[in-house]
Amino acid sequence: MAEQDSDEIAIRVRYAETDRMGLLHHANYFVYFEQGRTELLRKRGLTYRDMEDAGHLLVIVDLGCKYKKPAYYDDLLTLRTTVERVTLVKIVHKFEVFRDGVLLAEGHSTLACVDREGRPQALPDTLK
Repeated sequence: MAEQDSDEIAIRVRYAETDRMGLLHHANYFVYFEQGRTELLRKRGLTYRDMEDAGHLLVIVDLGCKYKKPAYYDDLLTLRTTVERVTLVKIVHKFEVFRDGVLLAEGHSTLACVDREGRPQALPDTLK
């Protein structure tokens, strides 16, 4: 996966994802981030299932989000997922959540590649 590889997807905030105030619950941003990573892989013709079946497991070792403005029920959001850095065993993603071009949240995640016993291993060539 090349550094600065990027993709955008549209996400509609569902009622079940909101709190009593009608705001997108903060934990759901992380679910959206996972969706962004998955779709970025899919865009490259890869799936997590295929990688896991080949013995390459990607685990979260760092995850964060900075909330700037709230999202609400039924908002149509744009999630931009960007690969910021790739090392021998890790991939760092950046996430930006927009509504009508306004930045609502930005986040990051670091994934490490491990084997089935949890030991670090080199990323497969398809992700470099």
